[in-house]
Amino acid sequence: MSESRSLFKTPRLTAFHIIRCRPLFIVEPKPHNIAGWLRLAVKRTAQSFRLMVGVQDYGNYVAHMQVRHPEIAPMTEREFHRRCLEARFPSESGKMGKCPC
Repeated sequence: MSESRSLFKTPRLTAFHIIRCRPLFIVEPKPHNIAGWLRLAVKRTAQSFRLMVGVQDYGNYVAHMQVRHPEIAPMTEREFHRRCLEARFPSESGKMGKCPC
């Protein structure tokens, strides 16, 4: 009977430590006027529509690489767009890829 009860015991939690902490997103400063807020809203809406139709944002990719992977050199714009096209429309049969953005 004691063996079956040991199956349901929860393991004792050991101490853990945080190795690295990153913010989930970078907060941009809020515009103080309506024109600045409207400009930001239009920029984000246009970016959303471009992503919906498959046009990738190279500037956003470069900013991401500088913040998250500073030790790796980002691809050139030509390489970036070639890789995105190859991921979206694979030329090899049976190859499914993922865009790096």
